[in-house]
Order: sequence, then C-alpha cells, then structure tokens
Amino acid sequence: MPRKPSYDRDALISQARDIFWRHGWAGTSLKDLERELKLKPGSFYAAFGSKDALYALALERYAQDGVANMTALAEKLGPLGALKAQPSLVVAASELPTKACMLAKTYAELQAKNHDLAAQARSHMVRMKACFADLFRRAQKAGEIGPDHDPDRLAARYQSDLLGLRLSAERDDVNAVEIAADIASDLDRL
Repeated sequence: MPRKPSYDRDALISQARDIFWRHGWAGTSLKDLERELKLKPGSFYAAFGSKDALYALALERYAQDGVANMTALAEKLGPLGALKAQPSLVVAASELPTKACMLAKTYAELQAKNHDLAAQARSHMVRMKACFADLFRRAQKAGEIGPDHDPDRLAARYQSDLLGLRLSAERDDVNAVEIAADIASDLDRL
C-alpha cells in the first residue's frame, strides 16, 4: 500500500510560484526546487512530474490569484474603484517576491524559445485582460465611464500600463508611486 505524502501539495505550489516568480524558469534549477521545497527527487517527481509541470501549476496559481484579487477588490470598491486602486496596491505590496509580473517575465523569457510555458503565460495574460475588460464594461454600464469607450481597448491599455508600472517599480530611478497615481487619475477622465 503506498504511503500518503507528508507534504501539503497546495502549499508547495504556492512556495514554488514565489521561487519561480523571483528567479524565473532558467534561474531556478531542479536542485533549487528540491532544496527549497524540502523534497527528495523521488518525492518531487511523484508530486509534480517535472520542473515544467510545477511551473505550469505555479503560473496557474499566479493567474488565479490575480483574477480573484481583482474580483474581491471590485466587490469592495466597485469596478472602477478596483481598477483605480490596483496600480497603487501593486507598488505598495512589499510581501511580493518581486514587483514584476510573473506572467510577463515568463513570456519574455521563454517565447523566443517557443517554449510551451510562454504560450501558457500568454493565455493567462489574455484571461487577465478579459477580467479588466469585464470591469471596464461594468463601470461603463454603471455610468462611470462614457459609452464611447471600447472596454477591450481600455483593458489592453490598462494591462500594458500595469505591466510597465510593475517593471518600473523594480527600478530605483523611477517614482512608481507617482506613476501609479497617474494611471488611476487617467481613469477618472474616461
């Protein structure tokens, strides 16, 4: 009879997400994962199959958390309020492994290699953009945004602004707090 694993698989995926988010795919070796997750090679393979399989789970977790956070924020602040608050929250979040977006980092790192994980990162970014578009549509329906704006185009621009902001927040020569405030104030003009 097989032994029941003594680890929490869900917690290990969250931990791996943070490791991959910080160091990227190439910057994280299998030995790094085994050491950080405190798994022997056999246990690692039994739990996840491969580094790529674990990375895919970590990307999925990252994307799910992003959509869930925006949904919860919208429930609390309304759709436009959530869109306006998000830039400042990203800059202020000190508990993150890094400010840069894990999906964008993965796509930038692996798309030139035509790696399957790049396609998965892109798919998750498309899903996140759809979440933003839904919030813009809801804000438009509530009369907070003029009817002449295309929610899909607003979502693409907003996502682009957030990705740039998140990268800028990694730099010490850029005032990301001011940029976050500018992104939020731009939404007031819609």
